[in-house]
Amino acid sequence: MYRISAKHLVLVAFISSLLTAGIFVTVQRAMGPAPAMNTNAAEPAAPAEPSIGSDEQNNIDVYRMVSPGVVNITSKIYQQGLFGVFPAEGTGSGSIIDTEGHILTNYHVVQDASELEVQIEDDKFPARVVGTDRDNDLAVIKVNVPSNYHLTVVKLGTSQGLQVGQKVLAIGNPFGLQRTLTTGIISGLERPLRDSVSRRTIQGAIQTDASINPGNSGGPLLNSRGEMIGINTAIYSPSGGSVGIGFAVPVDTAKKIIPDLIAKGYVSRPWMGISMMPLNRSIARQLRLPVQEGIIVGDVYRGSGAAAAGLRGAVISESLFGGIVLQEIGDIIVSVDGQKVANADDLQRALQDKHPGETVQVEVVRQGRHLTVPVRLNERPASDR
Repeated sequence: MYRISAKHLVLVAFISSLLTAGIFVTVQRAMGPAPAMNTNAAEPAAPAEPSIGSDEQNNIDVYRMVSPGVVNITSKIYQQGLFGVFPAEGTGSGSIIDTEGHILTNYHVVQDASELEVQIEDDKFPARVVGTDRDNDLAVIKVNVPSNYHLTVVKLGTSQGLQVGQKVLAIGNPFGLQRTLTTGIISGLERPLRDSVSRRTIQGAIQTDASINPGNSGGPLLNSRGEMIGINTAIYSPSGGSVGIGFAVPVDTAKKIIPDLIAKGYVSRPWMGISMMPLNRSIARQLRLPVQEGIIVGDVYRGSGAAAAGLRGAVISESLFGGIVLQEIGDIIVSVDGQKVANADDLQRALQDKHPGETVQVEVVRQGRHLTVPVRLNERPASDR
């Protein structure tokens, strides 16, 4: 959804040629022969310059202040085709977040990229990935610029206290058109944004009707003071273009993880050390379970906190026809530190403010009995990031 194909580039070039032709005709008409002067008629008064409203002026001021800090990111991926290796390019946006050249963008903008190029206003620089966070679709990249090169930093605001109906502005590079401004309002808050690829959910996404299109990904969503309140990430669109439903990752989520991304290259997250199986009413009835919501523990990984705590996983075998047979139910997790756990997203929320090394109280149902088991959290392994 975020990649631009060759067909799109041809379309953009065709539209650009039409616009250029339109401007040329206008200039020709403006420079045509002047009409005959009627010296006896009174010269008409020039029309008054329309005044700029306060909201328009705010748009102008925010754009002038922030747009130099919004960059265009071109990623190049080398793919194997029938006739050898060929490069595929994609574009996205990003925000300069410090004077050292760190740029905040989306993970999917730089995912699997072999080369990155960043355009800052009229200048282009190579860039490298510093850190990525697939869970929140965020990444930090870095450009090396001359010591005397001026970088405009986009100020990080807060996503706390936002209101539905509040004005927002988006700056990005839709379809490669640099530093495009769109405006709108916050249409909704606390939207769960499900990633179909990673199968993980971004919590608390901001919904907006400000136009967001392919190429806007990674650009800032701003308040009327020019502060970043979100990172534009996704659109809902049956056609592939903006229909007024866009989503941004809250900036407070980014502020929590940027230090880890710069220092470690990844986000240090807690991990219980289990795989999970879903539980719903239908499954509960079939298996005659005493609870209808929760998480059935699948595998318990060796060396994990769950293993040390004695959590029990399900016993599974393969049938003669290649299916899976559940021979024995494992522990069913129903809460963590008193917070109800009905599904995998609930478990993610229960652990999101925890840190590796902390101990959580995990309530499980085991053979019909409720037990509370203390589990010390490990750091999520690299293979699961």
